[in-house]
Amino acid sequence: MMTAPAVTVVIPSYNQAAFLKTALASVFDQSVAVEAIVVDGGSTDSSVDIIKRFESRLLWWRSCQDAGQAAAINEGASKGRAPYVCWLNSDDLYLAGGLPRMIQALQDVPEAPAVYGRCLIIDERAQKKKAYWTAPFSEKHLANRCFIAQPATLIRRSAWEQVGGLDERLRMSFDYDLWWRLYKRCGSLQYLREVVAASRYHQGTKTNRFRRAHYRESMMVVRKHHGSVPLKWYVAWPIHVYLWHYVNKATDVIGI
Repeated sequence: MMTAPAVTVVIPSYNQAAFLKTALASVFDQSVAVEAIVVDGGSTDSSVDIIKRFESRLLWWRSCQDAGQAAAINEGASKGRAPYVCWLNSDDLYLAGGLPRMIQALQDVPEAPAVYGRCLIIDERAQKKKAYWTAPFSEKHLANRCFIAQPATLIRRSAWEQVGGLDERLRMSFDYDLWWRLYKRCGSLQYLREVVAASRYHQGTKTNRFRRAHYRESMMVVRKHHGSVPLKWYVAWPIHVYLWHYVNKATDVIGI
């Protein structure tokens, strides 16, 4: 008897052949049944060749120009039927046992719409490991910074569908916006004090290339859901927008 898929994992990607194989391998090394879906934005590198190597294990994939990352993730999630939903950017990866531990956390707290664990920050060669700053859930914390690392999250499909997935109008902070909407509509997210995933920091990430746009959109998200933007955002603007690289080298904790 085939095991019913527990998790729909959407892998959005564009010209990330250098990392895509590692991301996909980490999805299939989770000891849970997954519906893996790759939504590629029309890559011109060897990404499609890599996808085809995994084709027999994928629920669905496509490679063509799309309406942006949020729209691509929503499209992929709609193809699945598993009770839990998540997405893994193609330059990130799950650590061994990450998905099973998050599933167990949601089973232990049935009222939680989603769970978030701890996450490592790694470089292009999966070295120089640092910790993404996380904390137990509170609106005050969420208004001050995005302490939820997206690769280390798992969402109930029922909650995902209740809030309508990602806001496709956003380009940078759609994950931050999703945490707010899940909280406002469904309740507090559950914190898992275990390291379950790794996020890759490199020169090609949107966060690195578009710091100003990312920070500005994040402030807009806070204002929309919290009603005001804490002073911290204005004080930290020069650091996170202009001095990011210097701060990143000097600290062991990363977070907006």
